[in-house]
Amino acid sequence: MENSTASAVCCVVLRSRFGSVFCAFPVCVEWRCVFISGKEKGHQINEDIRDKEVRLVSADGEQLGIMSAREALEKAEEANLDLVKISPNAVPPVCKLMDYGKFKFEQTKREKEAKKNQRVVEIKEVRMSPSIDSNDFNVKLRNAQKFLAEGDRVKVTVRFRGREMAHTEIGKDLLLKFAEQCAEVAGMDKEPKLEGRHMSIFLASKVAKDQKK
Repeated sequence: MENSTASAVCCVVLRSRFGSVFCAFPVCVEWRCVFISGKEKGHQINEDIRDKEVRLVSADGEQLGIMSAREALEKAEEANLDLVKISPNAVPPVCKLMDYGKFKFEQTKREKEAKKNQRVVEIKEVRMSPSIDSNDFNVKLRNAQKFLAEGDRVKVTVRFRGREMAHTEIGKDLLLKFAEQCAEVAGMDKEPKLEGRHMSIFLASKVAKDQKK
């Protein structure tokens, strides 16, 4: 019986901003259950805050002054809100009264919405030879224009073989012509650059730039 009594779960009724709460947890602290702790969520809240002094801000943004952490916690209890440390590096640290559960819910919702609307810009590559015929050139041009219209960047590369290295200006003219044909949907980041046997340009989509504004 003694062992069963010692291992019994503490069941009490607590006051909190949720009204009367039946608690069946082994440990409860004052008017907050330990499961409300914000350490795992990136903030210090309620009883986790043990600074000698804090600067308190109300839920409406009103400056309530500098006081002990205990006094600030009492004000949070009176307002049925949580005490949350929002600027731990300030001197003294800044704490705010808020509904922490609601704050985390709205924060998660905003992050999900931003992630849903976020688009990863990819770099597509189009390769040509200095001797490419007009039909192949137009096919590659249409492909690049499609990529750019979808918001991606395009790397256009000309590869020189053998004696073609003696006439790299042909490749440069080809790349500039390609960029000119894409001018409505893209801008050229830099002038054609020769690296080894490859000369390249990067085309940045105007669609992607417009989406950022």
